[in-house]
Amino acid sequence: MKHGKKVNHLGRKVAHRKSMLANMASSLIEHKLINTTLAKAKALRQFVEPLITKSKVDSTQNRRLVFSALRNKYAVATLFREIAPKVGDRPGGYTRVIKMGNRLGDNADMALIELVDFNEVYNIEKSEAKKTTRRSRSRKKSIPAETVAPETENLSDTSEPADDNAPKNVTEETDTVTQEAFEQNPQPQETKDDAATESENKEDA
Repeated sequence: MKHGKKVNHLGRKVAHRKSMLANMASSLIEHKLINTTLAKAKALRQFVEPLITKSKVDSTQNRRLVFSALRNKYAVATLFREIAPKVGDRPGGYTRVIKMGNRLGDNADMALIELVDFNEVYNIEKSEAKKTTRRSRSRKKSIPAETVAPETENLSDTSEPADDNAPKNVTEETDTVTQEAFEQNPQPQETKDDAATESENKEDA
């Protein structure tokens, strides 16, 4: 009887099942995501996550244990060099299983299994959302309404006093020249027309 036995045999014997899971785990470590059936993806998650946990401590014993399960030295090297440093802070849950619908031939449930920390789409969206919220809060806090008025006052206070020795504008220079000329010749010279008009006025009188 199968009471309390949660192992999914996947329709295969022990040797075949272990070889299949080792090959799928090596492909997942190399490509960071693979497509397979939902049952195989769930079985692979139980198989590969303990190996990722062992890779956090880089020791000879852990490398030998992982190699005995994967049977691929290149996958072991990739796991300890690339994946372990990136998932070091995560306490489990290194993989994600996403359902992809049914297969056309036999209508089997398909799924995508991937490493969580190597998904660029989800990580970029989360980082952008965090940045926008932080920026909006910082702007509201950094620019209160009370600080605007003192800045304008400071600008008015910092204006430099007028210097008497500073060069004057062109219009000011022309005004001073005309004023000096008027002071030198206060009465304008009489023209011929003005003299004739004055003589006519005397004759009429």
